[in-house]
Amino acid sequence: MNPQAIFFDIDGTLVSFETHSIPASAKKAINMLKDKGIKVFISTGRALCDVNNLEDLVFDGLITANGAYCIDSHGTVIHKSLLPKESLQILANYLEKKPFPCEFMTDMGTFINYEDELALSVGQLVNLPVPPVKPVLEVIEYDVFQLGLFVDTELENYLMTNIFPDCINSRWHPAFADITAKNCCKAAGMKKVIEYFGIEKERTMAFGDGGNDISMLKFAETGVAMGNANDDVKAAANYVTDSIDNNGIMNALKYFKIL
Repeated sequence: MNPQAIFFDIDGTLVSFETHSIPASAKKAINMLKDKGIKVFISTGRALCDVNNLEDLVFDGLITANGAYCIDSHGTVIHKSLLPKESLQILANYLEKKPFPCEFMTDMGTFINYEDELALSVGQLVNLPVPPVKPVLEVIEYDVFQLGLFVDTELENYLMTNIFPDCINSRWHPAFADITAKNCCKAAGMKKVIEYFGIEKERTMAFGDGGNDISMLKFAETGVAMGNANDDVKAAANYVTDSIDNNGIMNALKYFKIL
């Protein structure tokens, strides 16, 4: 394979859940790819303001909020997609009667309606503090790119049917679901990015480990699932490598003779 561009999820793919850092082998791999003229991109469910763990690595662009907000390395906006205001108002009405923690990724930052132990534990998993608490009616006045709903799958299904019928839901952790606008996912973000850079789809590769990575792994010419990924993610990939903590990125790039 001779890729022009490779896309990397962050949490559980590029950054270890155990150490909250990028393994030395992955850092070496990214720099070697750049030296070979291969473009490298981030593709994450995190909001742009929460991408704080790439250490000294430099990427050619970032797909954030699961494809809802994409920029190049200079900060130029390539694409953005917003959640419908009507759905957000319906959610606000629902939360008044039956509150649960809900994270809002907006153009003004990331906020949460209130914090509890579940929200705190997820923040600790990805080494992020719980976002500032802000009233829902105030937050939905902003441009909202993505929601993080701290709910089980039963409530998630209800909300998707009754509040977000025109949106997309995905999970990379059992504690919460990501919600983005219709047709907005990591694959859609990849499509916008490669069009912007003039990259052929047939020369793309992607690495991921979570449910929100499935669309990206299927869209890329070669999708690589990390060894620590769930079975549904592995089933969507062309190849399953080792876990992030066992040099999975470097091992896969060597397997495909890219490095």
